[in-house]
Amino acid sequence: MLLVDDSGVIRFANRQVVALFGYLPEGVIGKSMGQLVPQCCRGGSNAHGEKGVDERGVWPIRAEGNLIGRREDGTEFPLEMTFSPIGDADGTHVAVIRNVTERTRVEIAIVAAREDADRANLGKSRFLATASHDLRQPVQTLALLNGILRRTVVEPGATDALDQQEQAIGAMSRLLNALLDISKLESGVIKPEQTDFAVAVVFNELRREFASLAESKGLTLHAEECVDFVHSDPSLVEQILRNLVANAIKYTRQGCIRLRCLHEQALVRIEVLDTGVGIPADQLRYIFDEFYQVGVATNASRDGFGLGLSIVQRLVRLLNLRLEVRSEVGKGSAFSLELPSGVPQAASPCVDVQRRAAPEPRTDRPRVLLVEDDSAVREATRMLLNVEGYRVSAVCSLEEALQHARQKGGVDLLVTDYHLSEGEKGTQVIAALRERLGASLKAVLITGDTSCAIKELPRDPHLRVTSKPVKAEELLALLRELLAA
Repeated sequence: MLLVDDSGVIRFANRQVVALFGYLPEGVIGKSMGQLVPQCCRGGSNAHGEKGVDERGVWPIRAEGNLIGRREDGTEFPLEMTFSPIGDADGTHVAVIRNVTERTRVEIAIVAAREDADRANLGKSRFLATASHDLRQPVQTLALLNGILRRTVVEPGATDALDQQEQAIGAMSRLLNALLDISKLESGVIKPEQTDFAVAVVFNELRREFASLAESKGLTLHAEECVDFVHSDPSLVEQILRNLVANAIKYTRQGCIRLRCLHEQALVRIEVLDTGVGIPADQLRYIFDEFYQVGVATNASRDGFGLGLSIVQRLVRLLNLRLEVRSEVGKGSAFSLELPSGVPQAASPCVDVQRRAAPEPRTDRPRVLLVEDDSAVREATRMLLNVEGYRVSAVCSLEEALQHARQKGGVDLLVTDYHLSEGEKGTQVIAALRERLGASLKAVLITGDTSCAIKELPRDPHLRVTSKPVKAEELLALLRELLAA
Protein backbone atom coordinates (compact mmCIF):
# COMPACT_ATOMS: atom_id res chain seq x y z
CA MET A 1 0.00 0.00 0.00
CA LEU A 2 1.33 3.41 -1.02
CA LEU A 3 0.23 7.01 -0.58
CA VAL A 4 0.88 9.05 -3.74
CA ASP A 5 0.46 12.82 -4.13
CA ASP A 6 -1.02 14.61 -7.12
CA SER A 7 2.33 14.73 -8.92
CA GLY A 8 2.90 10.98 -8.67
CA VAL A 9 5.44 11.12 -5.83
CA ILE A 10 5.31 8.39 -3.19
CA ARG A 11 4.72 9.84 0.31
CA PHE A 12 4.22 6.61 2.24
CA ALA A 13 4.96 2.89 1.69
CA ASN A 14 4.12 0.00 4.01
CA ARG A 15 6.45 -2.89 4.72
CA GLN A 16 4.96 -5.10 2.03
CA VAL A 17 6.82 -3.01 -0.52
CA VAL A 18 9.89 -5.08 0.43
CA ALA A 19 8.15 -8.33 -0.52
CA LEU A 20 6.75 -6.93 -3.77
CA PHE A 21 9.52 -4.66 -5.07
CA GLY A 22 12.62 -5.43 -2.94
CA TYR A 23 12.84 -1.84 -1.65
CA LEU A 24 12.81 -0.79 1.97
CA PRO A 25 9.93 1.62 2.59
CA GLU A 26 12.28 4.54 3.11
CA GLY A 27 13.97 3.71 -0.20
CA VAL A 28 10.91 4.64 -2.24
CA ILE A 29 9.47 7.55 -0.25
CA GLY A 30 10.03 10.72 -2.26
CA LYS A 31 10.50 8.75 -5.48
CA SER A 32 8.24 8.84 -8.53
CA MET A 33 5.57 6.18 -8.84
CA GLY A 34 7.06 5.46 -12.23
CA GLN A 35 10.07 3.89 -10.53
CA LEU A 36 7.87 1.01 -9.38
CA VAL A 37 5.22 0.99 -12.10
CA PRO A 38 6.65 2.59 -15.25
CA GLN A 39 3.43 2.33 -17.24
CA CYS A 40 1.38 4.45 -14.90
CA CYS A 41 3.46 7.58 -15.48
CA ARG A 42 3.75 7.43 -19.27
CA GLY A 43 1.86 9.70 -21.58
CA GLY A 44 -1.32 8.57 -23.30
CA SER A 45 -4.44 7.09 -21.83
CA ASN A 46 -4.82 4.47 -19.16
CA ALA A 47 -7.45 1.76 -18.99
CA HIS A 48 -10.05 4.37 -18.08
CA GLY A 49 -9.20 6.72 -20.92
CA GLU A 50 -7.62 9.26 -18.53
CA LYS A 51 -4.46 11.11 -19.54
CA GLY A 52 -1.04 10.71 -17.94
CA VAL A 53 1.10 13.48 -16.39
CA ASP A 54 0.06 16.83 -17.87
CA GLU A 55 2.21 19.77 -18.85
CA ARG A 56 2.21 21.07 -15.26
CA GLY A 57 3.64 17.81 -13.95
CA VAL A 58 0.41 17.04 -12.17
CA TRP A 59 -0.60 13.37 -12.05
CA PRO A 60 -4.38 13.35 -11.62
CA ILE A 61 -5.11 9.83 -12.89
CA ARG A 62 -6.24 6.58 -11.33
CA ALA A 63 -4.13 4.00 -13.17
CA GLU A 64 -6.10 0.83 -12.57
CA GLY A 65 -6.03 -2.67 -14.04
CA ASN A 66 -3.26 -5.10 -14.95
CA LEU A 67 0.19 -3.49 -15.16
CA ILE A 68 3.86 -4.46 -14.89
CA GLY A 69 5.92 -3.77 -11.76
CA ARG A 70 9.70 -3.29 -11.70
CA ARG A 71 11.70 -4.55 -8.73
CA GLU A 72 14.85 -3.03 -7.35
CA ASP A 73 16.95 -5.68 -9.15
CA GLY A 74 15.33 -4.78 -12.49
CA THR A 75 13.12 -7.86 -12.82
CA GLU A 76 9.48 -7.34 -13.67
CA PHE A 77 6.23 -9.01 -12.62
CA PRO A 78 2.52 -8.60 -13.38
CA LEU A 79 0.52 -6.61 -10.87
CA GLU A 80 -2.93 -5.25 -10.32
CA MET A 81 -3.25 -1.70 -8.99
CA THR A 82 -6.16 0.44 -7.87
CA PHE A 83 -6.18 4.12 -6.83
CA SER A 84 -8.59 5.72 -4.39
CA PRO A 85 -8.56 9.44 -3.41
CA ILE A 86 -8.12 10.50 0.21
CA GLY A 87 -10.19 13.66 0.45
CA ASP A 88 -10.49 16.31 -2.24
CA ALA A 89 -8.08 18.93 -0.90
CA ASP A 90 -4.50 17.83 -1.65
CA GLY A 91 -5.11 15.18 -4.36
CA THR A 92 -3.44 12.42 -2.37
CA HIS A 93 -4.36 8.89 -3.43
CA VAL A 94 -3.91 5.50 -1.82
CA ALA A 95 -2.52 2.88 -4.22
CA VAL A 96 -3.24 -0.75 -3.46
CA ILE A 97 -0.95 -3.10 -5.36
CA ARG A 98 -1.31 -6.86 -5.68
CA ASN A 99 1.15 -9.33 -7.18
CA VAL A 100 -0.83 -11.37 -9.74
CA THR A 101 2.04 -13.54 -10.97
CA GLU A 102 0.38 -16.75 -9.85
CA ARG A 103 -3.01 -15.75 -11.23
CA THR A 104 -1.43 -14.82 -14.55
CA ARG A 105 0.40 -18.14 -14.62
CA VAL A 106 -2.86 -19.98 -13.99
CA GLU A 107 -4.65 -17.98 -16.70
CA ILE A 108 -1.90 -18.79 -19.19
CA ALA A 109 -2.07 -22.46 -18.16
CA ILE A 110 -5.85 -22.45 -18.65
CA VAL A 111 -5.50 -20.96 -22.13
CA ALA A 112 -2.82 -23.52 -23.00
CA ALA A 113 -4.97 -26.36 -21.61
CA ARG A 114 -7.94 -25.15 -23.65
CA GLU A 115 -5.80 -25.07 -26.78
CA ASP A 116 -4.49 -28.58 -26.01
CA ALA A 117 -8.07 -29.78 -25.50
CA ASP A 118 -9.13 -28.22 -28.79
CA ARG A 119 -6.24 -29.94 -30.57
CA ALA A 120 -7.11 -33.23 -28.86
CA ASN A 121 -10.75 -32.94 -29.91
CA LEU A 122 -9.69 -32.12 -33.45
CA GLY A 123 -7.40 -35.15 -33.43
CA LYS A 124 -10.21 -37.29 -32.07
CA SER A 125 -12.53 -36.05 -34.79
CA ARG A 126 -9.93 -36.91 -37.43
CA PHE A 127 -9.48 -40.34 -35.85
CA LEU A 128 -13.21 -41.03 -35.88
CA ALA A 129 -13.54 -39.82 -39.45
CA THR A 130 -11.00 -42.42 -40.57
CA ALA A 131 -11.66 -45.13 -37.99
CA SER A 132 -15.32 -45.54 -38.91
CA HIS A 133 -14.16 -46.43 -42.40
CA ASP A 134 -10.56 -47.64 -42.28
CA LEU A 135 -10.69 -49.86 -39.19
CA ARG A 136 -13.68 -51.69 -40.61
CA GLN A 137 -11.97 -52.39 -43.93
CA PRO A 138 -9.86 -55.40 -42.85
CA VAL A 139 -12.84 -56.85 -40.97
CA GLN A 140 -14.93 -56.40 -44.10
CA THR A 141 -12.26 -58.18 -46.14
CA LEU A 142 -12.23 -61.13 -43.72
CA ALA A 143 -16.03 -61.40 -43.79
CA LEU A 144 -16.08 -61.50 -47.59
CA LEU A 145 -13.23 -64.00 -47.81
CA ASN A 146 -15.08 -66.20 -45.32
CA GLY A 147 -18.09 -66.12 -47.64
CA ILE A 148 -15.94 -67.05 -50.64
CA LEU A 149 -14.39 -70.02 -48.83
CA ARG A 150 -17.80 -71.28 -47.79
CA ARG A 151 -18.67 -71.54 -51.47
CA THR A 152 -15.47 -73.30 -52.53
CA VAL A 153 -14.51 -75.53 -49.58
CA VAL A 154 -16.65 -78.58 -48.74
CA GLU A 155 -14.44 -80.64 -46.40
CA PRO A 156 -16.15 -81.05 -42.96
CA GLY A 157 -13.04 -80.01 -41.04
CA ALA A 158 -12.66 -76.88 -43.13
CA THR A 159 -16.34 -76.04 -42.69
CA ASP A 160 -15.99 -76.22 -38.90
CA ALA A 161 -12.95 -73.92 -39.11
CA LEU A 162 -14.92 -71.46 -41.23
CA ASP A 163 -17.74 -71.48 -38.67
CA GLN A 164 -15.29 -70.56 -35.92
CA GLN A 165 -13.69 -67.95 -38.16
CA GLU A 166 -17.10 -66.38 -38.79
CA GLN A 167 -17.76 -66.21 -35.04
CA ALA A 168 -14.39 -64.53 -34.47
CA ILE A 169 -15.09 -62.00 -37.23
CA GLY A 170 -18.47 -61.24 -35.67
CA ALA A 171 -16.84 -60.70 -32.27
CA MET A 172 -14.24 -58.36 -33.79
CA SER A 173 -16.98 -56.41 -35.53
CA ARG A 174 -19.08 -56.01 -32.39
CA LEU A 175 -16.11 -54.86 -30.31
CA LEU A 176 -15.01 -52.38 -32.98
CA ASN A 177 -18.51 -50.94 -33.28
CA ALA A 178 -18.81 -50.59 -29.51
CA LEU A 179 -15.43 -48.86 -29.13
CA LEU A 180 -16.22 -46.48 -31.97
CA ASP A 181 -19.61 -45.70 -30.45
CA ILE A 182 -17.96 -44.82 -27.12
CA SER A 183 -15.32 -42.67 -28.85
CA LYS A 184 -17.97 -40.79 -30.81
CA LEU A 185 -20.01 -40.14 -27.68
CA GLU A 186 -16.97 -38.90 -25.73
CA SER A 187 -15.84 -36.57 -28.52
CA GLY A 188 -19.26 -35.03 -29.05
CA VAL A 189 -19.52 -36.17 -32.65
CA ILE A 190 -23.03 -37.57 -32.11
CA LYS A 191 -25.66 -34.83 -32.05
CA PRO A 192 -29.22 -35.77 -31.03
CA GLU A 193 -32.01 -35.03 -33.50
CA GLN A 194 -35.14 -34.69 -31.41
CA THR A 195 -38.53 -35.52 -32.87
CA ASP A 196 -41.85 -37.13 -31.94
CA PHE A 197 -42.11 -40.83 -32.78
CA ALA A 198 -44.19 -43.88 -31.94
CA VAL A 199 -42.83 -46.36 -29.40
CA ALA A 200 -44.53 -49.17 -31.35
CA VAL A 201 -42.22 -48.60 -34.33
CA VAL A 202 -39.16 -49.14 -32.14
CA PHE A 203 -40.74 -52.19 -30.48
CA ASN A 204 -41.48 -53.74 -33.89
CA GLU A 205 -37.89 -53.24 -35.02
CA LEU A 206 -36.50 -54.78 -31.82
CA ARG A 207 -38.88 -57.72 -32.11
CA ARG A 208 -37.79 -58.34 -35.68
CA GLU A 209 -34.10 -58.07 -34.79
CA PHE A 210 -34.00 -60.19 -31.63
CA ALA A 211 -36.85 -62.72 -31.89
CA SER A 212 -34.74 -65.39 -33.60
CA LEU A 213 -31.81 -64.86 -31.23
CA ALA A 214 -34.08 -65.28 -28.20
CA GLU A 215 -35.70 -68.33 -29.75
CA SER A 216 -32.30 -69.95 -30.34
CA LYS A 217 -31.73 -69.81 -26.57
CA GLY A 218 -35.16 -71.19 -25.80
CA LEU A 219 -36.42 -67.78 -24.64
CA THR A 220 -39.53 -65.79 -25.49
CA LEU A 221 -39.29 -62.15 -26.55
CA HIS A 222 -42.57 -60.32 -26.02
CA ALA A 223 -43.18 -56.66 -26.94
CA GLU A 224 -46.45 -55.36 -25.53
CA GLU A 225 -48.76 -53.15 -27.57
CA CYS A 226 -47.94 -49.47 -27.04
CA VAL A 227 -49.82 -46.51 -28.50
CA ASP A 228 -47.67 -43.81 -26.89
CA PHE A 229 -45.53 -41.27 -28.70
CA VAL A 230 -42.32 -39.90 -27.17
CA HIS A 231 -40.05 -36.96 -27.93
CA SER A 232 -36.36 -37.74 -28.35
CA ASP A 233 -33.90 -39.00 -30.94
CA PRO A 234 -35.50 -42.21 -32.32
CA SER A 235 -32.27 -43.82 -33.55
CA LEU A 236 -30.42 -43.18 -30.28
CA VAL A 237 -33.36 -44.37 -28.17
CA GLU A 238 -33.51 -47.50 -30.32
CA GLN A 239 -29.78 -48.01 -29.73
CA ILE A 240 -30.31 -47.75 -25.96
CA LEU A 241 -33.12 -50.33 -26.03
CA ARG A 242 -31.20 -52.55 -28.46
CA ASN A 243 -28.29 -52.77 -26.02
CA LEU A 244 -30.65 -53.42 -23.10
CA VAL A 245 -32.48 -56.21 -24.96
CA ALA A 246 -29.19 -57.79 -26.11
CA ASN A 247 -27.95 -57.68 -22.51
CA ALA A 248 -31.18 -59.24 -21.23
CA ILE A 249 -30.93 -62.13 -23.69
CA LYS A 250 -27.27 -62.67 -22.80
CA TYR A 251 -27.96 -63.01 -19.06
CA THR A 252 -31.24 -64.97 -19.26
CA ARG A 253 -31.02 -68.76 -19.31
CA GLN A 254 -34.74 -69.53 -19.28
CA GLY A 255 -38.02 -67.67 -19.32
CA CYS A 256 -38.65 -64.46 -21.26
CA ILE A 257 -37.64 -60.90 -22.10
CA ARG A 258 -40.47 -58.39 -22.11
CA LEU A 259 -40.76 -54.87 -23.55
CA ARG A 260 -43.52 -52.67 -22.19
CA CYS A 261 -44.41 -48.99 -21.87
CA LEU A 262 -46.20 -47.19 -19.03
CA HIS A 263 -47.73 -43.73 -19.35
CA GLU A 264 -47.04 -41.42 -16.40
CA GLN A 265 -48.38 -37.85 -16.76
CA ALA A 266 -45.96 -36.09 -19.13
CA LEU A 267 -43.61 -39.08 -19.24
CA VAL A 268 -43.53 -42.46 -20.92
CA ARG A 269 -41.62 -45.21 -19.12
CA ILE A 270 -40.22 -47.93 -21.38
CA GLU A 271 -39.14 -51.05 -19.53
CA VAL A 272 -36.97 -54.01 -20.52
CA LEU A 273 -37.66 -56.89 -18.13
CA ASP A 274 -36.04 -60.31 -18.00
CA THR A 275 -36.11 -63.48 -15.93
CA GLY A 276 -32.34 -63.74 -15.95
CA VAL A 277 -29.64 -64.29 -13.36
CA GLY A 278 -30.13 -60.89 -11.74
CA ILE A 279 -27.55 -58.47 -10.37
CA PRO A 280 -26.32 -58.44 -6.76
CA ALA A 281 -27.12 -55.15 -4.99
CA ASP A 282 -23.44 -54.46 -4.28
CA GLN A 283 -22.61 -54.70 -8.01
CA LEU A 284 -25.35 -52.43 -9.41
CA ARG A 285 -23.08 -49.39 -9.14
CA TYR A 286 -20.48 -50.99 -11.44
CA ILE A 287 -22.60 -52.36 -14.28
CA PHE A 288 -22.19 -49.20 -16.40
CA ASP A 289 -18.37 -49.32 -16.24
CA GLU A 290 -16.48 -50.26 -19.39
CA PHE A 291 -15.54 -53.94 -19.68
CA TYR A 292 -17.32 -54.80 -16.44
CA GLN A 293 -19.49 -57.92 -16.42
CA VAL A 294 -21.38 -59.24 -13.43
CA GLY A 295 -19.71 -62.33 -11.99
CA VAL A 296 -16.96 -62.43 -14.63
CA ALA A 297 -13.33 -62.19 -13.53
CA THR A 298 -11.04 -59.84 -15.43
CA ASN A 299 -9.01 -62.64 -17.02
CA ALA A 300 -11.92 -65.06 -17.53
CA SER A 301 -13.50 -66.06 -20.81
CA ARG A 302 -16.20 -63.55 -21.71
CA ASP A 303 -19.52 -63.62 -23.50
CA GLY A 304 -19.37 -60.09 -24.90
CA PHE A 305 -17.19 -57.19 -23.82
CA GLY A 306 -19.06 -55.34 -21.09
CA LEU A 307 -19.49 -52.22 -23.24
CA GLY A 308 -23.22 -52.28 -23.97
CA LEU A 309 -24.35 -50.69 -20.70
CA SER A 310 -21.51 -48.17 -20.82
CA ILE A 311 -22.83 -47.00 -24.19
CA VAL A 312 -26.36 -46.95 -22.77
CA GLN A 313 -25.29 -44.69 -19.91
CA ARG A 314 -23.57 -42.24 -22.26
CA LEU A 315 -26.58 -42.11 -24.57
CA VAL A 316 -28.94 -41.55 -21.62
CA ARG A 317 -26.81 -38.61 -20.49
CA LEU A 318 -26.57 -37.22 -24.02
CA LEU A 319 -30.37 -37.30 -24.37
CA ASN A 320 -30.89 -35.97 -20.83
CA LEU A 321 -33.07 -38.95 -19.93
CA ARG A 322 -33.39 -41.04 -16.80
CA LEU A 323 -32.61 -44.74 -16.49
CA GLU A 324 -33.45 -46.83 -13.42
CA VAL A 325 -32.39 -50.40 -12.63
CA ARG A 326 -34.15 -52.92 -10.41
CA SER A 327 -32.80 -56.42 -9.97
CA GLU A 328 -33.01 -59.47 -7.75
CA VAL A 329 -30.52 -62.31 -7.92
CA GLY A 330 -32.08 -65.42 -9.42
CA LYS A 331 -35.28 -63.65 -10.47
CA GLY A 332 -34.25 -61.13 -13.10
CA SER A 333 -33.75 -57.44 -13.82
CA ALA A 334 -35.77 -54.46 -15.03
CA PHE A 335 -34.29 -51.43 -16.81
CA SER A 336 -36.69 -48.47 -16.98
CA LEU A 337 -36.10 -45.58 -19.38
CA GLU A 338 -38.11 -42.39 -18.88
CA LEU A 339 -38.83 -40.22 -21.94
CA PRO A 340 -40.93 -37.08 -22.39
CA SER A 341 -44.28 -37.65 -24.06
CA GLY A 342 -44.55 -36.70 -27.72
CA VAL A 343 -47.30 -35.45 -29.98
CA PRO A 344 -49.04 -38.22 -31.97
CA GLN A 345 -48.20 -38.07 -35.65
CA ALA A 346 -50.38 -38.89 -38.63
CA ALA A 347 -50.40 -42.61 -39.26
CA SER A 348 -47.98 -43.64 -41.99
CA PRO A 349 -48.66 -46.46 -44.43
CA CYS A 350 -48.01 -49.85 -42.92
CA VAL A 351 -44.66 -51.23 -43.98
CA ASP A 352 -43.94 -54.93 -43.91
CA VAL A 353 -40.79 -55.24 -41.88
CA GLN A 354 -40.43 -58.98 -42.36
CA ARG A 355 -37.54 -60.01 -44.54
CA ARG A 356 -38.63 -61.28 -47.91
CA ALA A 357 -37.26 -64.59 -49.04
CA ALA A 358 -34.25 -63.93 -51.20
CA PRO A 359 -34.99 -64.82 -54.81
CA GLU A 360 -32.71 -67.16 -56.67
CA PRO A 361 -29.78 -65.58 -58.54
CA ARG A 362 -30.50 -64.53 -62.09
CA THR A 363 -29.18 -66.90 -64.71
CA ASP A 364 -28.20 -64.19 -67.22
CA ARG A 365 -25.22 -63.11 -65.09
CA PRO A 366 -26.03 -59.50 -64.16
CA ARG A 367 -23.35 -56.89 -64.81
CA VAL A 368 -22.06 -55.33 -61.60
CA LEU A 369 -19.84 -52.25 -61.38
CA LEU A 370 -17.91 -52.26 -58.10
CA VAL A 371 -16.36 -48.98 -56.84
CA GLU A 372 -14.04 -49.47 -53.85
CA ASP A 373 -10.74 -47.69 -53.12
CA ASP A 374 -9.36 -50.28 -50.68
CA SER A 375 -7.61 -52.91 -52.79
CA ALA A 376 -8.13 -55.79 -50.32
CA VAL A 377 -11.86 -55.13 -49.93
CA ARG A 378 -12.22 -54.55 -53.67
CA GLU A 379 -10.57 -57.84 -54.57
CA ALA A 380 -12.47 -59.82 -51.92
CA THR A 381 -15.80 -58.36 -53.07
CA ARG A 382 -14.95 -59.00 -56.73
CA MET A 383 -14.06 -62.63 -55.98
CA LEU A 384 -17.26 -63.18 -54.00
CA LEU A 385 -19.46 -61.75 -56.75
CA ASN A 386 -17.63 -63.76 -59.42
CA VAL A 387 -18.08 -66.98 -57.45
CA GLU A 388 -21.79 -66.15 -57.15
CA GLY A 389 -22.06 -65.78 -60.92
CA TYR A 390 -22.04 -62.02 -61.48
CA ARG A 391 -20.00 -60.31 -64.18
CA VAL A 392 -17.94 -57.83 -62.20
CA SER A 393 -15.93 -54.79 -63.22
CA ALA A 394 -14.01 -53.31 -60.30
CA VAL A 395 -12.69 -49.72 -60.17
CA CYS A 396 -11.47 -47.47 -57.38
CA SER A 397 -12.72 -43.94 -58.15
CA LEU A 398 -15.49 -41.82 -59.63
CA GLU A 399 -13.44 -41.05 -62.73
CA GLU A 400 -12.75 -44.74 -63.41
CA ALA A 401 -16.44 -45.53 -62.90
CA LEU A 402 -17.43 -42.89 -65.46
CA GLN A 403 -14.75 -44.12 -67.85
CA HIS A 404 -16.13 -47.66 -67.56
CA ALA A 405 -19.65 -46.37 -68.29
CA ARG A 406 -18.41 -44.46 -71.37
CA GLN A 407 -16.39 -47.35 -72.79
CA LYS A 408 -18.42 -50.43 -71.84
CA GLY A 409 -21.93 -49.09 -71.52
CA GLY A 410 -24.66 -50.72 -69.48
CA VAL A 411 -24.54 -51.71 -65.83
CA ASP A 412 -27.27 -53.72 -64.09
CA LEU A 413 -26.15 -52.89 -60.58
CA LEU A 414 -23.72 -50.49 -58.94
CA VAL A 415 -22.00 -51.42 -55.66
CA THR A 416 -19.98 -48.59 -54.13
CA ASP A 417 -18.25 -47.73 -50.90
CA TYR A 418 -19.39 -44.48 -49.25
CA HIS A 419 -15.96 -43.02 -48.40
CA LEU A 420 -13.56 -43.10 -51.36
CA SER A 421 -10.12 -41.58 -51.89
CA GLU A 422 -9.55 -37.84 -52.34
CA GLY A 423 -12.72 -37.00 -50.44
CA GLU A 424 -15.03 -38.59 -53.02
CA LYS A 425 -18.31 -40.05 -51.82
CA GLY A 426 -20.25 -43.05 -53.06
CA THR A 427 -23.31 -40.82 -53.32
CA GLN A 428 -21.45 -38.77 -55.93
CA VAL A 429 -20.69 -41.95 -57.88
CA ILE A 430 -24.35 -42.97 -57.81
CA ALA A 431 -25.53 -39.53 -58.95
CA ALA A 432 -22.96 -39.29 -61.77
CA LEU A 433 -23.69 -42.77 -63.14
CA ARG A 434 -27.44 -42.26 -62.94
CA GLU A 435 -27.07 -39.05 -64.90
CA ARG A 436 -25.30 -41.01 -67.62
CA LEU A 437 -27.05 -44.40 -67.47
CA GLY A 438 -30.50 -43.46 -66.21
CA ALA A 439 -32.15 -42.53 -62.92
CA SER A 440 -33.38 -46.09 -62.36
CA LEU A 441 -29.86 -47.52 -62.00
CA LYS A 442 -29.93 -49.81 -58.96
CA ALA A 443 -27.22 -49.25 -56.40
CA VAL A 444 -25.92 -50.61 -53.12
CA LEU A 445 -24.08 -48.17 -50.84
CA ILE A 446 -21.76 -49.85 -48.32
CA THR A 447 -20.57 -47.70 -45.46
CA GLY A 448 -18.97 -47.66 -42.05
CA ASP A 449 -20.21 -44.11 -41.53
CA THR A 450 -22.99 -43.65 -38.97
CA SER A 451 -23.17 -39.87 -39.29
CA CYS A 452 -26.20 -37.72 -39.99
CA ALA A 453 -25.20 -37.57 -43.66
CA ILE A 454 -26.10 -41.26 -44.00
CA LYS A 455 -29.27 -40.97 -41.92
CA GLU A 456 -30.49 -38.08 -44.06
CA LEU A 457 -30.18 -39.86 -47.41
CA PRO A 458 -33.47 -39.47 -49.29
CA ARG A 459 -35.75 -42.50 -49.63
CA ASP A 460 -34.88 -44.21 -52.89
CA PRO A 461 -36.55 -47.42 -54.13
CA HIS A 462 -33.50 -48.19 -56.29
CA LEU A 463 -30.95 -47.78 -53.46
CA ARG A 464 -29.97 -50.02 -50.56
CA VAL A 465 -27.63 -48.91 -47.77
CA THR A 466 -25.77 -51.41 -45.61
CA SER A 467 -23.17 -50.99 -42.87
CA LYS A 468 -19.69 -52.45 -42.66
CA PRO A 469 -18.67 -55.05 -41.95
CA VAL A 470 -21.40 -56.76 -43.95
CA LYS A 471 -21.44 -60.55 -44.11
CA ALA A 472 -21.15 -62.20 -47.51
CA GLU A 473 -24.59 -63.82 -47.24
CA GLU A 474 -26.21 -60.52 -46.29
CA LEU A 475 -24.58 -58.67 -49.18
CA LEU A 476 -25.57 -61.31 -51.73
CA ALA A 477 -29.15 -61.45 -50.42
CA LEU A 478 -29.32 -57.66 -50.71
CA LEU A 479 -28.13 -57.77 -54.32
CA ARG A 480 -30.65 -60.46 -55.25
CA GLU A 481 -33.48 -58.56 -53.58
CA LEU A 482 -32.58 -55.31 -55.36
CA LEU A 483 -32.23 -56.95 -58.77
CA ALA A 484 -35.56 -58.72 -58.34
CA ALA A 485 -37.41 -55.59 -57.22
